Amino acid sequence: MPNLFQQSRRHLAQWFTLSMGSILVVFAASVYVLEVRGRLQAFDTDLESKVRVMAGGIQYRLRQGRLQARLDHVPMLGSNTLPLNSKIVYARWYDDKGRLARFVKQQPSNRQITTLGFKTISLPVSQKNHQPLLLRQVTLPVWQEGVLIGYLQIAVPLTPLQQTLTQLRLLLTLGVPAALGLIALTGWWLGGVAMQPLQQSYKRLQHFTTNASHELRTPIAKILGQAQLMLMPNYEEESISRQRVEKIVTITKGMSRLVGDLLFLARHEGPLNPENLERIDLTRLLQELTWDAAALAQNKAIKVNCDLPDQAVMVAAETDLLCQAIANLTNNAIKYSPPGSWVKVRLMTQGRSALIHVEDNGSGIPAEELPYIFDRFYRVNTTRSHSEGFGLGLAIVQQIAQAHGGTITVYSEIGKGSCFELVLPRQLL
Repeated sequence: MPNLFQQSRRHLAQWFTLSMGSILVVFAASVYVLEVRGRLQAFDTDLESKVRVMAGGIQYRLRQGRLQARLDHVPMLGSNTLPLNSKIVYARWYDDKGRLARFVKQQPSNRQITTLGFKTISLPVSQKNHQPLLLRQVTLPVWQEGVLIGYLQIAVPLTPLQQTLTQLRLLLTLGVPAALGLIALTGWWLGGVAMQPLQQSYKRLQHFTTNASHELRTPIAKILGQAQLMLMPNYEEESISRQRVEKIVTITKGMSRLVGDLLFLARHEGPLNPENLERIDLTRLLQELTWDAAALAQNKAIKVNCDLPDQAVMVAAETDLLCQAIANLTNNAIKYSPPGSWVKVRLMTQGRSALIHVEDNGSGIPAEELPYIFDRFYRVNTTRSHSEGFGLGLAIVQQIAQAHGGTITVYSEIGKGSCFELVLPRQLL
């Protein structure tokens, strides 16, 4: 089974890493695409502003019935102006027919405009870095008083944008694998956390199964031994055989109680359905249960007292289950108290809680064993275990208390006795 848990943990970690890694990769790719679009849009906006500045210096005149542009005061294209920006690779002016009229720095291979708007082009490989130079080119029509007078075209290198995107790619290239590794480690840790309750449940189940098998194996062996003796010919008198049958019946009743307790623990796991709860007066219920316990304690000369309030104390509970929990506590106190001692049942209220105390002045429970007495099949005095119970009574009480939203605790001191405190939510009148 440990290998199965480890395998399940690996599967959980792998699926967690795969799912979160896929989300991370998609997110990183989306961030990169959005960053490229955003920076390219900002780049194009800056480039378009340069075109607008240059177009603002264009003048025109009417010559032979046609508008003719004058470029003397246009940055870069004019003869008496300073360059607009040294980063501009080339600037070109086309007339209203789309024919090249003037250019600066680089003559185009095609003297006719083919496309308008923004375009990314690649220049031949440079000798410095042996990489093609990418340019961002924009071609826009120039209008004067609603009349098209020509087209202005400029191009700038995409080097700054490429450098920024290269840094971003490097960051994502290093960051995404590192994040995937962190996700894998987190998935392995979360897998361990997720499997821990299952491992604990499996250990409890394994411990429960081992104890139940042990408890059933002993009485079955006794029954088998008694039956085999009875089958031997002419071995015993009828009276002795009858005693053996009575012994078998006694052992079988004990097994029946054990199976009933096991079924109870299996069926009443978790909180109760609110529809099955009813309002119960604890004062009256404890009075009746105390009378029953007093009759049981007479055989051991144990006195059972009760200290109950005058007013009703109401709780929402399932009557049969609550009666079984209180009966288990009183029976347990009587069972482990010496003859001539006393058992006391008290009911108190504290805020919105009802407190039921079952006290005795018996031998007490060792401090080192107190954390385990509510465990299934745990018994403090193992020398009396088979004759006086299977160690399920207190486990049943704890399960009933938790099913009602309450708690059960114990206070004990060697030589002075024990006190079990059952706390239940109280309903106000």
